[in-house]
Amino acid sequence: MTNIVIIGAQWGDEGKGKIVDLLSERADVVVRFQGGNNAGHTLVVDGVTYKLSLLPSGIVRGKLSVVGNGVVVDPWALRDEMKRITDLGTKISPDVLKISDQATLILPLHRELDQMSEAAAGKGKIGTTGRGIGPAYQDKVARRAIRVGDLAEKESLEAKVDNLLLFHNALRKGWGQPEVDKADLMQTLDEIAEFILPYAIPAWKILSEQLKNGKSLLFEGAQATMLDNDFGTYPFVTSSNTIAGQAAVGSGVGMKDIDKVIGVVKAYTTRVGSGPFPTELFDADGDRIREVGREFGTVTGRPRRCGWFDAVLVRQAILVNGVQNLAVMKLDILDQFDEIKVCVGYEHKGKKLDYYPMQMNAQAEVRPVYETLPGWKSSTFGIREYDKLPENAKKYLARLEELLGVKIGMISTSPEREDTIIRIDPYEKK
Repeated sequence: MTNIVIIGAQWGDEGKGKIVDLLSERADVVVRFQGGNNAGHTLVVDGVTYKLSLLPSGIVRGKLSVVGNGVVVDPWALRDEMKRITDLGTKISPDVLKISDQATLILPLHRELDQMSEAAAGKGKIGTTGRGIGPAYQDKVARRAIRVGDLAEKESLEAKVDNLLLFHNALRKGWGQPEVDKADLMQTLDEIAEFILPYAIPAWKILSEQLKNGKSLLFEGAQATMLDNDFGTYPFVTSSNTIAGQAAVGSGVGMKDIDKVIGVVKAYTTRVGSGPFPTELFDADGDRIREVGREFGTVTGRPRRCGWFDAVLVRQAILVNGVQNLAVMKLDILDQFDEIKVCVGYEHKGKKLDYYPMQMNAQAEVRPVYETLPGWKSSTFGIREYDKLPENAKKYLARLEELLGVKIGMISTSPEREDTIIRIDPYEKK
């Protein structure tokens, strides 16, 4: 079977959840490999809308769903999410949901630190969701994190908590905040352990066994390439690596077992939170995209910043991820535009650039060089066959292929799973 990684090739919110849902029909296992409950995937299944943050999208189809070691897990948020999903009719049990015992836990003190840091940063804030993702990853790298499996070994957990609080209480004291009470935290951990430990396993081992048995794995990325901690618009990025290579690191599956990388993009560009955005629109066109596309964050509800498609950024994302094919989402949102622009390069201080620079000021100062294409002024909503697309819509997609150097394998024309044009079978290894 073919094992596929799905990644976002812009700033997130591209519609990865729908593509994962579509491909999960032929996959046996769906794996989350990074991020936390700052990610939001929306699925529409038989008219029912599911909003997922930590749970892999395959859970609503009853697929074996694995939360890998690269994910930071807020067990309280997970419990709430599981209740919301089960209330919609989805059955969740340890038989279908597995959580890596090596995954780092997000604790209440992480959420508090996240919010305190953003407040202290003032105008320099990153624009985090305030859910503790960054502080949890900081503790992981500093080797003081509490991991899921630690909850099963109470004799060593207390020493780990002492080490954790040595740092956090010193930091909180310096900010004039009350210290975390150790006894209260230990009791909190003891209570949540009863919920999460039945799902905890050595995920890498389970995934290895699935591969040996010829099962197909689908790796579900969260956030997107331009939010990657190394390759994104640093420091306005998330705290994990979001590119395809993290699928191996964040799950324990070797690189030899990953066959294909599919990049997901919108037919335009959006961004949530602070940071540079070269093609951002502040006019009626941007307002129209936001309104028609319902561009509001799944997790935060914040209005998304909207702009034209940036071929420079997406071309970089294709290269650093090793993307073989693209899925273009929300083509129908552009149906009523007379003209559609595409960024084909940048200008910075009189120089032309064919890549996005890494310096923070340069990222904010680059100006897009646009190419204008004619709109198609007719509905593509719900179209499922490529030949039925308007000619100018086909020309738009063809031009994107030329600029990006990869084929567009899938085109989405509505939130519904079935309203997807399949031009290249994702499960073909060629």
